[in-house]
Parts: sequence; structure tokens; C-alpha cells
Amino acid sequence: MGELTEMNNKMKKPFVILLLFSLACTPAKHPAAVKIRLINNKQSVEFRGLNYAVMQEIGRDSSAEEWQSLIPVYRMPRDTDMKNYQPEQPGRYELKDSAVVFTPDTPFVAGQVYFVRNYRLGEGSTLADYIKGRTQPGRTHFTDLIFKQ
Repeated sequence: MGELTEMNNKMKKPFVILLLFSLACTPAKHPAAVKIRLINNKQSVEFRGLNYAVMQEIGRDSSAEEWQSLIPVYRMPRDTDMKNYQPEQPGRYELKDSAVVFTPDTPFVAGQVYFVRNYRLGEGSTLADYIKGRTQPGRTHFTDLIFKQ
């Protein structure tokens, strides 16, 4: 009987390894894309498509720092290679229904291009992403959404 149990355990190991590898290689499911639009006579930006649970959790905190860590707004520099070095646009974030509204401290400038950096937290963090070279440790995935006042 002991030999049969030992044989069963030997057969289970490759199956378990195969199962774990297949789970690690399954692509992560990401939420729908974030959509932005200007509202309030083009003086505010509305964000839709953010994870509802995350929005509710951050909405409990009135600090703009929490929202800026998820969806900061920046002024686009003339030299777009300098995008990563721009200061965040100060302003107020409000949670309204299933959207977040950002209103800057100083009005958006007519004709000026701005961008929102949407951090896609958790994306690219599967074992398959590392194996296939789609990501490196410490890299945060984001999408820049551009708008013009």
C-alpha cells in the first residue's frame, strides 16, 4: 500500500507543477479603459472607468494625494521627452457617482495640452509577463491620456 501511495505522489507532482505554470501564464484581466472628458465649461476633467472599489476606498479620504497617486494631471511640456519630469497639476478631486472629477486650483489654459497619467496597478505582474520580457521588476504600467483645453 505504501508503494501505491508513493507512486500516486510522484504522479501528482508533475500535474501540480503544470497546473501552477498554467495559472501563472494566464493573462491578468484588466478593467475597462479609463475615459476622460472636459466638463463644467471645460474647467474640470471627468474620469470614468476606474475600478469602483478603489474609487470608493479612496473617496473615504479627502486627501488629493491619494487621487494624484492614481490619476495625476499634468501640463504637457513643449519638449514631450520631459513629460516624466513635470509637476502634478494641483487641484481638487471629487467622487461623483461612478466618476471622479478633477478641478485644478488655477483654470486650465485655453489651447494648452494636458495629460492624465493613468497608473494600471497590478498590470504586468504575472510570472508570464516576467518570463516573456513584457515587464521588469519595479516597473509600473501606465497610460497617458491627452486632452486640450
